[in-house]
Amino acid sequence: MFRISQYLAEVAQPTPIGPKRNPPGPVVIWNLIRRCNLTCKHCYSISADSNFPGELSFDEICTVMDDLKAFRVPVLILSGGEPLLRPDIYDIAGRAKAKGFYVGLSSNGTLIDESNIDRIAECDFNYVGVSLDGLGATHDKFRRLDGAFEASLKGIRLCRDLGVKIGVRFTMTQDNAHDLPGLLKLVEDEGIDRFYFSHLNYAGRGNKNRKDDVQHKLTRWAMDLLFDTCWAYQQRGLEKEFTTGNNDADGVYFLHWVRRRFPEKAAHVEAKLRQWGGNSSGVNVANIDNLGNVHPDTMWWHYTLGNVKERPFSQIWPDTSDDLMAGLKQYPRAVEGRCATCAYLPVCNGNTRVRAQQLTGNPWAEDPGCYLSDEEIAA
Repeated sequence: MFRISQYLAEVAQPTPIGPKRNPPGPVVIWNLIRRCNLTCKHCYSISADSNFPGELSFDEICTVMDDLKAFRVPVLILSGGEPLLRPDIYDIAGRAKAKGFYVGLSSNGTLIDESNIDRIAECDFNYVGVSLDGLGATHDKFRRLDGAFEASLKGIRLCRDLGVKIGVRFTMTQDNAHDLPGLLKLVEDEGIDRFYFSHLNYAGRGNKNRKDDVQHKLTRWAMDLLFDTCWAYQQRGLEKEFTTGNNDADGVYFLHWVRRRFPEKAAHVEAKLRQWGGNSSGVNVANIDNLGNVHPDTMWWHYTLGNVKERPFSQIWPDTSDDLMAGLKQYPRAVEGRCATCAYLPVCNGNTRVRAQQLTGNPWAEDPGCYLSDEEIAA
């Protein structure tokens, strides 16, 4: 994940440069349930509105949670499917908060209403993220449900009005890119705290719609719009958190943006980006799916490292006998092609590896999702 707001703050008010430090344990995105009331076009978990056998029970979740805490995992993102379809979601969230985790809820928002908003607020989530794929009809088309946009927006407003930190997540394709400016305006007009921009990654249902992925030119337009908008917000004193995900080339593109706009700050920003170190799948980001399978991140559901029912997460995660995990944890990674010769490999760390693996069968091949030119990645 690339934190636009954080690095724009470095342009405005530079802070001292320190060594690269990894958190004590990985952020764990935990798909508690695969069932969902929607069938979204780009869903990585390929969910459906039906029960899936073999999902972790509450007692099993508590056991895993204790292991994660002992392993010094700092953050749990409770996801799905739609996690609000689990009757015990409030008990799970409450226990996680009581154990001291930073706890996020990842929802489609349609099930947040007057019947449960008080319980959601009582859970004291550090953050609730709601996915929007555009405005009005665009969102409804992606979500394959008429009225989905209005239902999600209602859920966002209910959270906001009770002081729950709320964010919008947006996955861009050629079919919804036109709504990005309007979504950014919505973030301002509705007092939404956070905007997360996700590049379409080649996994799950998104992999089946690869032909709909945006062209590199469109990606660059979106990044420029995000950088310009976030900078304008900061200059106006609006506290909005902007982040991107699934394409760590964003950090390198941001550096080029800084060189054009604030050349005197470029060296400092580059040092900060190298301190960040880019993609951390298999290192600082982990995924546990609804059946207890552990993956390097949410886009690697086709590759399982082990199962928490059979072996504790704390033993699965550091095990580098798995070739993929050994390669992901290597720094710098042994990437190939353009990635191997890129002058900014220490910034993006070879980007997300799942695109290369899905397209070529080789997880270390050059990333087909890198939208920078040969000249832009040259030394």
